[in-house]
Amino acid sequence: MRVLTAPQIGALCLSLAVPAALAAEFDCVIDPRQVVEVRSPVEGLIEKISVDRGDFVNKGQVLIQLDAAVERASAALALQRSQLEGAVRSGESRVEYSSKKHGRQEELYKQNFISAQARDESATERKLAESELKEAVDNRRVADLEYKRQTEVLKLKTIISPLTGVVMERLMHPGEVAEAGVGLKPMLKIADIDVLHVEVILPVEAFGIVKPGIKVDVMPDAPIGGKYQAVVTVVDRVFDAASGTFGVRLDLPNRQRKLPAGMRCKANFPQISEDVLSRGGASLKTAPKRSPSLPVKK
Repeated sequence: MRVLTAPQIGALCLSLAVPAALAAEFDCVIDPRQVVEVRSPVEGLIEKISVDRGDFVNKGQVLIQLDAAVERASAALALQRSQLEGAVRSGESRVEYSSKKHGRQEELYKQNFISAQARDESATERKLAESELKEAVDNRRVADLEYKRQTEVLKLKTIISPLTGVVMERLMHPGEVAEAGVGLKPMLKIADIDVLHVEVILPVEAFGIVKPGIKVDVMPDAPIGGKYQAVVTVVDRVFDAASGTFGVRLDLPNRQRKLPAGMRCKANFPQISEDVLSRGGASLKTAPKRSPSLPVKK
């Protein structure tokens, strides 16, 4: 049996009395992955809005229908023009007749029954008929392209969802005029919450320790609560000199959409301990000196 000396016993008691280094816990904010303001690409009267605030929408789902009576009529007119065959058939008949006539004139000229001028006139008549046929075919092709153009203009009157998410705000109603252009009033705001972004501010002492790919526990504030695992995806390469901090973004999967966005939380980094923070004079109680803030609604 080994007998410990007094200094060894004292060191053992001291090590048992001192707790292991604590994992660092920092304030954070849970945001949507992206927020899209839905605007109209063209100006028009709003005929119908199919969703309201709080509704979940899928990518490609019809959200808003603008009045498109004029565009539908223009598309129908262009379709009719693209299907007209009278001018083409008439041109084909002229080409057929002028070709036969020129053939007969050529035979008569060889037999010296007509002059060279009469033969040349028949050849010219055939070429003019071929040109008219080509013009008729080109006109029908242009009409077909015009129909396709009108169809695309008609599509602009139907606003579809650019992403899968939840409607944050509905800012316009049927009967109002949707305006096209950046900076003008949007019709809807949609947030993508299938994956949430967790924004955390860390002290510079943690730089190099926190790297993309590591897993972090995120604890939303009450009344949501619970513990969820997120993954570091972005580590800022530019520090905030005034506070001695840098930003980190985590991706938090939320496929079932149980977690709402826009709330505060705590992020637990097991890689960062009190010892790490104390190297630069920081501590778990004082770091970070600035914290992420929630977006302010205008």
